[in-house]
Amino acid sequence: MPEAQPPSPLRLDLLGPVAVEHADLRIVELPLRSPFTTSFGTQTVRRALLVECHGDGATGVGECAAGIEPAYSAETVTTARDVLRHHLLPGVLGQPAATVADQLQRVAWVRGHNMARAALEMALLDLAGRISGVSLGAVLGAASDRVGCGVSIGIQPSLDATYALIDGYLAAGYRRIKLKCRPGYDVELARGVRTRFPDALVMLDANSAYRLEDLPVLHQLDAFDLMMLEQPLAHDDLVDHAAVQAQLRTPICLDESVESVADARAAIQLRAGRIVNIKAGRVGGLIPAVAVHDVCRAAGWPVWCGGMLETGVGRAANVALAALPNFTLPGDTSASDRYFEADILTEPFQLQPGGTLAVPTGPGLGVELDPARVAATTQHHERVG
Repeated sequence: MPEAQPPSPLRLDLLGPVAVEHADLRIVELPLRSPFTTSFGTQTVRRALLVECHGDGATGVGECAAGIEPAYSAETVTTARDVLRHHLLPGVLGQPAATVADQLQRVAWVRGHNMARAALEMALLDLAGRISGVSLGAVLGAASDRVGCGVSIGIQPSLDATYALIDGYLAAGYRRIKLKCRPGYDVELARGVRTRFPDALVMLDANSAYRLEDLPVLHQLDAFDLMMLEQPLAHDDLVDHAAVQAQLRTPICLDESVESVADARAAIQLRAGRIVNIKAGRVGGLIPAVAVHDVCRAAGWPVWCGGMLETGVGRAANVALAALPNFTLPGDTSASDRYFEADILTEPFQLQPGGTLAVPTGPGLGVELDPARVAATTQHHERVG
């Protein structure tokens, strides 16, 4: 007989029905403390799209993970705003009260646009949680009240600059170091960091910068005891990832290649890696993210929670997600001050002893927006409905 699979931790039954009376779309722009460079390019600001759903005297907020340019994903802040305004929000506004699942079913006909869909789902979960008095962590099935934190370091102008940042983050308590890499900025980076920090948990993230013909370079990385090599090949490829993983000792972690439960199943069947970075925006929301978590857990693949330079809104959702039982590796759940001088929350996330962040326990996302900070950073605002 097949082995019994662990039950999903998801508890949507804790939430009562909600009705969305009207909504707001808001774009805020927060300067980054320092430029963040990857194989895609350099980012100096986080331009975030917020979705605010109002109903029954409460407001639920969601953050869209899309960026300014269609580099990591085909979606952008602009496309997500248009899809929300013209297709997703009209499907839930003014409708009879319903569960979050039923509200989402009303817009299930919209194909793709995972990040726009995820932003609406987050706002609905926050709204329902606030009305029902239930935290997002409880709904998702959090198994811990704290999550281990890693930090992501962009491509730096020199190895010495990289070392200095690693020194600082390890001293602050971060448990894992992720280094962005690209062809020509890889082997020497790994060698230098491993020599300087022999005991640190270190991984490289390629953001699809390599091709199958780069296998000899990837072979060289096997010598440096990396936790993992994240998304070395194309975003829409699993077959070549499987071919590379079969020849590497270092685990491949899939990021952009997993946009759904079906993708996760295919990756596992093909043995296209050994780890998955789960980003709720990439897979279409927190509920699908739990489903991907469940599939990976059943297959014995560990997962961790990736980041997209979110404000405190998206960070609160990430922390709740990262508290699920199969999130056994430190994620990109850095404190707010890792990226921003000032977040948009009344109480920004702070790194706790042991390199952790506390999982919010208040209703919904469990965080509150700072009205003055939101007003100061708002670049665009519109009412829908």
